[in-house]
Amino acid sequence: MRQYPPAVTLIRRAERGPAAAPATTDPGGIEAWLLDEAALETDLLALLEGFLWRLVAAGFPLARASMHVGTLHPQLIGFAWIWVRADGYCDEVKVAEAALRTDSYLRNPMKRVIEDGETIRRRPQDAAAQAEFPLMAELAAGGITDYLALPLGGSATLHNAMTMATAADGGFTEAQVQGLRRLYRLFALHVEGHIMRRIAENISTAYLGAEAGRKVLDGAIRRGAGEPVRAIIWVSDLRGFTTLSDRLAGPDMLAVLNAYFERLAGAVLAGGGDVLKFMGDGMLAVFPFTDETAARSAARRALTAAEAAMAALAAVNRDPPAELIGIEGWNPLASGIALHEGEVFFGNIGAPARLDFTVIGPAVNEAARVEALTKTLGRPILLTAPVVRRLGLPLRSLGSHGLRGVGEAMELFTTP
Repeated sequence: MRQYPPAVTLIRRAERGPAAAPATTDPGGIEAWLLDEAALETDLLALLEGFLWRLVAAGFPLARASMHVGTLHPQLIGFAWIWVRADGYCDEVKVAEAALRTDSYLRNPMKRVIEDGETIRRRPQDAAAQAEFPLMAELAAGGITDYLALPLGGSATLHNAMTMATAADGGFTEAQVQGLRRLYRLFALHVEGHIMRRIAENISTAYLGAEAGRKVLDGAIRRGAGEPVRAIIWVSDLRGFTTLSDRLAGPDMLAVLNAYFERLAGAVLAGGGDVLKFMGDGMLAVFPFTDETAARSAARRALTAAEAAMAALAAVNRDPPAELIGIEGWNPLASGIALHEGEVFFGNIGAPARLDFTVIGPAVNEAARVEALTKTLGRPILLTAPVVRRLGLPLRSLGSHGLRGVGEAMELFTTP
């Protein structure tokens, strides 16, 4: 059973084994594949798995291999793929930034390959190699006789990396090393394209939200491009934001906002919602649905997220996180959340040279007006009648209330 350190999280696993490649091939066949069919593969995990098993089929005595790539992501330093011939698995993992501070990275050959672009070859059975890199002792215990780590493209300052290891007597031959280097250089061209796509996905998701980011990358980039969708709409607002802004220095205010939004956005994302926009101290999110069954689920997930967000804020007030300790006058944090249902237009709006992918429509405006009443009515969570009908729960009615700019009064409900 494979185990990974805390900063490394398994994303998915490919386990086709030798079936991922032809039963027999040769370096020329692999080269032809890399120059033709491999370009059609859209999944980097499947591409790497097929490449490594082709190397085995061509007679290269690989026992282990890995690939490490950097990325642009607010929480991750990069991704890695770990292949072991004996178990037939190829794992894709994500690596948190915290990994850079661990001894396992600081004393790993990868540090020198990634940061300095070095090529490192060691015999794991050698005592000197084990003293230099503790990883070598682990590899030696697994019967590995030769280890090679080399840069695989990357930026001017950080390099992607590939490792390969064998358990063959005497290690790799020089001819095998040169053959692997040539094929890896061709393979690196595919990796660069896949990583650029992944970086674009990371950035678009972080700044636009998962669904909006996907639509933009799929080509919905023209002004006015979009579609009407039904959704449970979430609008929330931080209480006392103006007073906090006047009282706290800029860096302290940012720390407070980050702690606040981490709890609210985290609750929405955990519930399957999509955070679309942060507006000062406000947040706009949606829980889209396509049919009646999905609508009930969306409403329940939205209410669960709202209650979880309130609980998370209460926990912050009781036990402040490290980034808030030492900041005077930031607490208690409180929020108002409105949940409403309606049809919205989900798409691009703005100037031709500066677009925003968001939701607009009367239902969004109504949700914002309902949120404003959380202050007046003294209730942290307000729900409109359409949402409550989806829930089927005995929530408390607060009666009908007029909304600024809305023709008809709306019945509002709150949690017990």
